[in-house]
Amino acid sequence: MIDTEVWYVSYGSNMSRTRLACYIDGGRPPGAAVTYVGARDSRMPRDDAPVQLPGRIYFAGESPIWGGGVAFYDHEVPGPTPARAYRITAQQFVDIAAQEMHRIPAEGDPLERVVLGGLENGRHTAGPGHYETLIEVGRRDGLPMLTFTAPHGFDAVPHTRPTAAYLNMLTNGLREAHGWDLAQIERHFETVVPSDR
Repeated sequence: MIDTEVWYVSYGSNMSRTRLACYIDGGRPPGAAVTYVGARDSRMPRDDAPVQLPGRIYFAGESPIWGGGVAFYDHEVPGPTPARAYRITAQQFVDIAAQEMHRIPAEGDPLERVVLGGLENGRHTAGPGHYETLIEVGRRDGLPMLTFTAPHGFDAVPHTRPTAAYLNMLTNGLREAHGWDLAQIERHFETVVPSDR
């Protein structure tokens, strides 16, 4: 488990390496309301790469971390969605997922067996919460590319506007991963962020 690798694919704030580092090494992201304990293995990703996912990002609910809408991903709705893939250990992926699910990383997490055994039909629901649905979105270098999202889809819930702090973190991630300038990022947000009217 410790050395088995996967690609963790982020389409939201974890596209920012600074934000992801708080899940791995512990800490509080700028603008967030929570400090994270970090993963059991604090090594940063071996590699990362910009990717385009086939589905669509949307914002819904209210984040206890940032306030405002939370980024989710619907694999079944046409995209594309810009994202960032990080090559990390399966254990680190499970620990990141645990913290996204508001749990403390721990030995014997049931998700370890799921990740090591592969997601049946490319999907696994760990619970009803925001990031408790795992999806395999492809393969890279022979390794599974995994992300997590909500159990509901794009059309199942009202869409809500994210806060400026959250969008700033997404902006940083899009710049880092894809090299986009501010104009490209603003055009992207115009297509996915609900208006504040």
